Amino acid sequence: MMPFIPPRLRKPVGIALAGVVFAAAWLARGGPLWWISILAVILAAARAVFLYWAGGQDTDVGALAGSRADERQKLVSLRSWALACNLAAIAAFVGLTVAIAVKATWWWPFVVILAVIGLGYLLGLSNYGAAEEGTPDDVDTGHQTRSPVNS
Repeated sequence: MMPFIPPRLRKPVGIALAGVVFAAAWLARGGPLWWISILAVILAAARAVFLYWAGGQDTDVGALAGSRADERQKLVSLRSWALACNLAAIAAFVGLTVAIAVKATWWWPFVVILAVIGLGYLLGLSNYGAAEEGTPDDVDTGHQTRSPVNS
């Protein structure tokens, strides 16, 4: 992912960067709510400091925050992301259905969300799907290979 950044700093740097980008968006928006950009920077900094601190702990949360999760933790994380994706798809479908039912003009963002979820699913299938199975060991010999169990 980011080999030049030490594992313990990866998540805090990502959170801090996301907070700065979000704050810049609020600042660029302007208007009477410009102060939310300051709040966003403060909250992102607090979250980044917490993640850095938690990354140094010898716990499950520390392993996740420090980017050193084991297989069990990665599986739990993967299942959590899958559940989040399913809930996002259901929420987008419900929003689209409600927008169509009330004849609203704001239906298209839900279609975009569903399209992104669908494309992400197809991309995941193409990247992580099962490869073609190889040929059995005895396909080239013309006769069935004896099992070592039956020898």
